[in-house]
Amino acid sequence: MTSPTAAPPPPGVVPIDPAERVGTKVDGVEVLGALSPSRAGDFMTCPLLFRFRTIDRLPEPPSVDAVRGTVIHKVLEDLFDLPAAERTPERADAMVEPTWEDLLAAEPALAALFPDHDEGAAAGHWLLSCREVLARYFTLEDPRFIEPAERELYVETLTDTKLLLRGVVDRVDVAPDGAIRVVDYKTGRAPKEASEGAALFQLKFYALVLWRMRGVIPKRIQLIYLGNTEILFYEPDEADLLATERKAQAVWEAIRSAKETGDWQPRPSALCRWCSHQALCPAYGGTPPPLPVKEPADHARAGQAPGGQTPDGSSG
Repeated sequence: MTSPTAAPPPPGVVPIDPAERVGTKVDGVEVLGALSPSRAGDFMTCPLLFRFRTIDRLPEPPSVDAVRGTVIHKVLEDLFDLPAAERTPERADAMVEPTWEDLLAAEPALAALFPDHDEGAAAGHWLLSCREVLARYFTLEDPRFIEPAERELYVETLTDTKLLLRGVVDRVDVAPDGAIRVVDYKTGRAPKEASEGAALFQLKFYALVLWRMRGVIPKRIQLIYLGNTEILFYEPDEADLLATERKAQAVWEAIRSAKETGDWQPRPSALCRWCSHQALCPAYGGTPPPLPVKEPADHARAGQAPGGQTPDGSSG
């Protein structure tokens, strides 16, 4: 009887946590590991998904929705490089195609999103959808009257337990009186009320790190949903952020336990329909690949801590 063999990983792009792209090497401090809201979210959604993305580094086919989000985020970041009077819907619209071309040059695998045989019709339709989503931003804010203090800001702090919390914040606004607003753009639709807590976790995480870095609790955290032109905001207090720190620590402990036991359980949900790894998931009759003997070099690049610990807490 032959043993079942794992399905080959799908072709595509290896998912990289944004915090890993800009993370700095941690020197002279014993760090247990690092956690970002993206990776914490993966684990809370499905421990096996976390393993596939962070431990196995399995490639995932590029998604038109995800890449649309990347393009729009980059346009909104670059828009604030322009003089205030030039931050118009028309100027943003004109920035979409060059931004996509730059992204494609940096990641040629994204060309697989659109077939060659349709003479660019699919790509043209998708670029139009990018412009339509981007236009909604101007119904929610007027960037001519906003001067962000920071954009795409890498933040990190070390907890008392030596867990490195880190991430990349879309935008930080600072009022004349010093009040801080943390802003994140979402190209999808706002969640239903029952799911708002999960959506706000990312922003509370950023607020926690900024508080630890600057000694000031952000006055407001704000999610801008361009899918249905809604703004979800919240005013955190110290109790909120301490609870977020405890939650991050609990997630980290669960990740470390899964690493030690090798028990990465799938957590089936409605989100499975969008997962790239169903062929490898036991919940769908698949077999995960063997765990890698050594973590990929991406972890070391992101900042390996003393003692051979990689940022996701596994041994290097």
